[in-house]
Amino acid sequence: MDSQSCTERAYTAFCIHISGAIPTVDESYPYTGPAVPIGDWIDPTINGNGEGFPHLVEPPAVVPLLSKPTNNINVIALSYIPQGINIHYQTPFGLGIAPSVKWGTSATALDSEATGSSHTYDRTPPCSEVSVTQCSQFYHEVRISGLKSDTTYYYQIPAANGTTASDVLSFTTSRAAGDPTGFTIAVLNDMGYTNAGGTYQQLLKAVGEGVAFAWHGGDISYADDWYSGILPCEDDWPVCYNGTSTEIPPPTPSDYLTPLPAAEIANQGGPLGGDMSVLYESNWDLWQQWMNNITANIPYMVLPGNHEATCSEFDGPGNILTAYLNNNVTNGTAAKSALTYFSCPPSQRNFTAYQNRFRMPGAETGGVGNFWYSFDYGLAHFVSIDGETDFANSPEYPFAADLTGNETSPRANETYVTDSGPFGAINGSYKSNKAYEQYQWLAKDLASVDRTKTPWVIAMSHRPMYSSMVSSYQKNLRAAFEELLLENGVDAYLSGHIHWYERLFPLGANSTIDKASIINNNTYHTNPGVSMTHLINGMAGNIESHSTLSGGILNITAVLDQTHYGFSKLTVLNSTALKWSFVRGDGGIIGDELMLLKKPGSSGGGNSTIPSVALSSTTYVITQTVTAYPTYCPSATTFTQGNSAYTVTAPTTLTITNCPCTLTHTTGSVPASKPTTILGATDLSTAAGSTATGKTINLTGSVPTVGYTSTSSSTPAQVTGAADRVQAASFAGLAGMLGLAAALF
Repeated sequence: MDSQSCTERAYTAFCIHISGAIPTVDESYPYTGPAVPIGDWIDPTINGNGEGFPHLVEPPAVVPLLSKPTNNINVIALSYIPQGINIHYQTPFGLGIAPSVKWGTSATALDSEATGSSHTYDRTPPCSEVSVTQCSQFYHEVRISGLKSDTTYYYQIPAANGTTASDVLSFTTSRAAGDPTGFTIAVLNDMGYTNAGGTYQQLLKAVGEGVAFAWHGGDISYADDWYSGILPCEDDWPVCYNGTSTEIPPPTPSDYLTPLPAAEIANQGGPLGGDMSVLYESNWDLWQQWMNNITANIPYMVLPGNHEATCSEFDGPGNILTAYLNNNVTNGTAAKSALTYFSCPPSQRNFTAYQNRFRMPGAETGGVGNFWYSFDYGLAHFVSIDGETDFANSPEYPFAADLTGNETSPRANETYVTDSGPFGAINGSYKSNKAYEQYQWLAKDLASVDRTKTPWVIAMSHRPMYSSMVSSYQKNLRAAFEELLLENGVDAYLSGHIHWYERLFPLGANSTIDKASIINNNTYHTNPGVSMTHLINGMAGNIESHSTLSGGILNITAVLDQTHYGFSKLTVLNSTALKWSFVRGDGGIIGDELMLLKKPGSSGGGNSTIPSVALSSTTYVITQTVTAYPTYCPSATTFTQGNSAYTVTAPTTLTITNCPCTLTHTTGSVPASKPTTILGATDLSTAAGSTATGKTINLTGSVPTVGYTSTSSSTPAQVTGAADRVQAASFAGLAGMLGLAAALF
């Protein structure tokens, strides 16, 4: 597109095609690097000649019928839209017709058909120069709306212009807001291709076990590390594979001892020195095709991270990339780093690949594209925030921040390689957070949440607001969004960016620890308007390995794991209890667990409150036999049961394990035909591998039966059975808050 047709050049790093189209890049200055940047000096060819790094491949979403196909469906990915689903699929070449999907409620009766639209960009290199089954350049979106909630539908992508039809696949729509049924989602951040094999296997297992969807908080594929094979290791890198400073946790896998291909250099890649594609676009293809077994089976919701912005974030030793991308000099050096917005090929700037390779419900939820949006699922409202652009002092600058004097557009040397956005309007100064469309959208979105339907509100952006690894971007992110999130009662803020697992204590503004909300190390109360829980989840695995902390752990940090890869499960148990579990990639070991509990009747933000138990004119009596159950003591107390006296010295949650036990309570709601199953004692054990300690609980005597007081207006549960022991749990199990009745129904 002619750059002269751009408007508001001072504010944008892109031009707009047409209304509703994906923004493209600014090309005011020419690109002067190689036609196709290739991160391999020994084998600088697009498809490889076998002399340099191996060119890795992953199977496509659809196996073509022909041995030499002319077109193919290589990627399939699902995402939510309100009351429906978006089916995104990718091909190397166009379809010749509008994309379509056949669908229905039975795998043998796909009686309906939906059509959509396609988009593309001039990727470098084009798919005409790459293997048909390993390349995507055309992106197809088919939306199916007006569907029933929590319902499984079947679909098939038909053949078109040389593609092979897909198998009959399925998707399940989201649960309606307010649906009280518990559910689990997979949360991951910072996942590339290298070091992520264990995480991938555990994700596959979670999909098989029925997680509702995956939520990936940025840094997707690490395509911008295509040049890892041409950057020699630096002394401050924690890992240098196949080099003199190799540091791999023992035992060292044999493939890490394999010599590099002749003349290649040791770098921070994988066991063969690169372990990823040496082309930016092919890394996207490799990762997306690897993830097909996940993205084609459950909705895969994403938000932007810094590694999606452009082809590079920084230069390397000797300023190799400045010489290569600016001057087209291979294996050379430059006197100083001079990477600019115009150093990358046009198709590798301004989040272009990210904008095309996913389709999030920004347009349907008042947000913007794949950058900021929200959606409801059952008892939770999920909010995706862009922590990279579109707020004051964002990590990726708009052109407005590069201007000097009376300039209306920056000179090339005034820009930086990661300059991007803004993707929404700025109604005022770019230095004011409240001037940004994203801020205005977030304020409106949070204020509109109906906490009687979705009492849980979970927000995520790529970068943390707090961490034991302190960085300047954190204060800018807090300045932009923290007050909004706190005043609207957001329960938890999820992030990644730092490549480790870190759980913080509940924090108010200015890193104030909300000590009153800490029940024990593995159980927190929510405290709307005062604090929220921060979870840093950047350990999925990527070519850059783990982050390491050089200083001490701050007092805001409850758990820190700098060793293990993995992802986390977020389980909404009911309206008052939410469980978070860190699932390690090495065998699925639970590395940490946290229970968040709401106080019945507490404000959920705005004018809403969390209800206790809904009452009706009809009373139902519910009886259930369980293998274990939790009960909460809100303060130090002594109580007598039978002939024994018992002492609890601090607020804690106890779990009765000597069951079966029969629980009975009343409710005004019609009970489900199959009552909720209580977790057994093994599900309530202390998290394996946790390095933190909880409060010591002193108990005396034996307990034949234990009762407790419910805060709901319904009859308190009564517990009977042969129990004669009590166990201090590491978190609150399914107790909800103070009433087990609320937890069960």
